[in-house]
Amino acid sequence: MVKIGYRTAKTAIGTALSIFIAQLAGLNNFASAGIITILCVQVTKKRSLKAAWARFVACVVAMLFSYIFFQGIGYYPFTVGLMLLFFIPTTVWLKVNEGIATSSVIILHLYAARKFTWSIVFNELLLLVIGISVALLMNMYMPSVEKQLKEYQRIVEDLFRIILKEIVRYLRTNETDWDGKELMLAGDMLQQAKLLALRNVENHVLRNEDGYYHYFVMREKQLEIIERVLPLVTSLTYTVEQRNIVADFIDKLSDAVHPGNTAYRFLRELQHMKKRFETMPLPKTREEFEERAALLHLVKELEQYLIIKSQFRDSKEKKPLSHGT
Repeated sequence: MVKIGYRTAKTAIGTALSIFIAQLAGLNNFASAGIITILCVQVTKKRSLKAAWARFVACVVAMLFSYIFFQGIGYYPFTVGLMLLFFIPTTVWLKVNEGIATSSVIILHLYAARKFTWSIVFNELLLLVIGISVALLMNMYMPSVEKQLKEYQRIVEDLFRIILKEIVRYLRTNETDWDGKELMLAGDMLQQAKLLALRNVENHVLRNEDGYYHYFVMREKQLEIIERVLPLVTSLTYTVEQRNIVADFIDKLSDAVHPGNTAYRFLRELQHMKKRFETMPLPKTREEFEERAALLHLVKELEQYLIIKSQFRDSKEKKPLSHGT
């Protein structure tokens, strides 16, 4: 069964309403109001406003060019072509080239009328206003994506928790049977979540920032760190005392990938752990030295992981979406 989306429904209703209003007003070429509505209904409110403005400006410029060329040269087919040679670059220069299709309809209306009068201009302006106004009215309703964004957040945090637990398992047992599918899933989820969050931003006309988008960008940066340290983790083969200490820390870290904790507590704990390492006896073999050096590198990467989260929290003026790690 074919599913009808909300944008399709809005376009259909808006088109019918535009044509009805234009026809009721007794306008010529009233069906064009529906075409304008179709072109102006966009995915988000901001895009709809941008499309409406571009089409309005382009149509006004088109009327001006039509007057100059049709009145100056005449109503001939080559006049239309000659005018478009100048009109299209002008819309590009004005950054309203999105309105070329709509304004071309207006141009052809004026060409078909074979005359240029105020009543014709007023008729075209009314068609434009009706088509744009109805499209903007239809776009006032945008379904909330808050529930979807929260679900993406939950899925990403679950995947992070699994990945960190697998790192802990390797550090404790040296088992390497994990296929790493959660890494790819996390990357895919973050890409989809960012796109949805951006769409959410564009549906808030007076707000340019969105906590969800910044949250998913932050998680993306953390995922890059995790992907970077995995080869380092799997290169560890010699068991030293510090290895279990780091494993215990990451284990606690994985349990805190959810709202309710702060990255600052783990940063302080990480500093205590580094000081503890400094007081421990020096390595006695080359293997032990190399392993402890690799573990120290891992600790520094974990520190960056936590700093990214703490900076995300500091950058938000309001309560953050998640205070976890």
